[in-house]
Amino acid sequence: MQAVTTGLEGPSSPSPSDSKQTAAASVTKPAAQAIMDKQTTTSDKPVVAATTTKTKKSKQQTIHYPFWFGGSASSMAATVTHPLDLVKVRLQMRTGDAPKSMSGTVLHIIRHNGITGLYNGLSASLLRQITYSTTRFGIYEELKTRFTTKDHPASFPMLIAMATVSGVAGGLVGNVADVLNVRMQHDAALPPAQRRNYAHAIDGLARMTREEGFRSWFRGVWPNSARAAAMTASQLASYDVFKRILIRHTPLEDNLATHFSASFLAGVAAATVTSPIDVVKTRVMSASGKSSIGQVLGSLYAQEGVRWMFKGWVPSFLRLGPQTICTFIFLEGHRKMYKKVKGIEE
Repeated sequence: MQAVTTGLEGPSSPSPSDSKQTAAASVTKPAAQAIMDKQTTTSDKPVVAATTTKTKKSKQQTIHYPFWFGGSASSMAATVTHPLDLVKVRLQMRTGDAPKSMSGTVLHIIRHNGITGLYNGLSASLLRQITYSTTRFGIYEELKTRFTTKDHPASFPMLIAMATVSGVAGGLVGNVADVLNVRMQHDAALPPAQRRNYAHAIDGLARMTREEGFRSWFRGVWPNSARAAAMTASQLASYDVFKRILIRHTPLEDNLATHFSASFLAGVAAATVTSPIDVVKTRVMSASGKSSIGQVLGSLYAQEGVRWMFKGWVPSFLRLGPQTICTFIFLEGHRKMYKKVKGIEE
């Protein structure tokens, strides 16, 4: 009876050896989990570090934009500012009783040629941007990519040197389009018997080659290349410097307001530097016969003295200012879209 009663009282209490095993198991399980967690955390650290390093490296790497961005942005700007360019050429080539003011020239063009007269020579202007601007912007950006980084930007003298080389190359490549541009814009101001009446840029190119020979493509190439070098140095290099100064020393960030301000200042610099060269270039290119640069300079000085250097500066700035602003705003838009498509952080 005593044995039966003992069996019915319930399970027997654990032995001392069983208690030790249970305690050891309860201690070992959390310890093992802690070791596994530590190993997992330790193995994740190199991955996180590598990812962080890769991200920093990608941010520091200079972005290589497509070569054609500058030509595309300049062509878009040309469609906006072409009437101003036309007025500038007419004032620089003014003779006789032609209007002396910008507003008078605009009214004169509309009265004799209609609203569409303000876009005479647009095809040549676009051809010029496709050749000249694509070359100078493309080479300039390529040189900046090769010789500078975001952490070590180029100095102003280095930017001027790179822009000068790019401008000379652009002037050589785009010279024939520039000749066509000047001729087509000035054509309507000539007497009917002296007009060339090019239908468009391609027609003008073919007729120039047929009537004047291949050498006509390089009429005024040296003053044009000098102007292109001065233009690119004063426009592209100054824009980069003004943009850098505004971002570093003002509350402005890399946004539309900064792009507008920097491009406006670049336009002032470019108009001032290129105005004298622009007058000589226009005179040489519009001539039908052979006219040397020395002859043109002598004629200008004899007629107008030193004032010829800034003849048409106001309309030149009124054209170049908006053209510079539009070009760089369109260019920054190209860059922003490129970063978005490529998934590059701002």
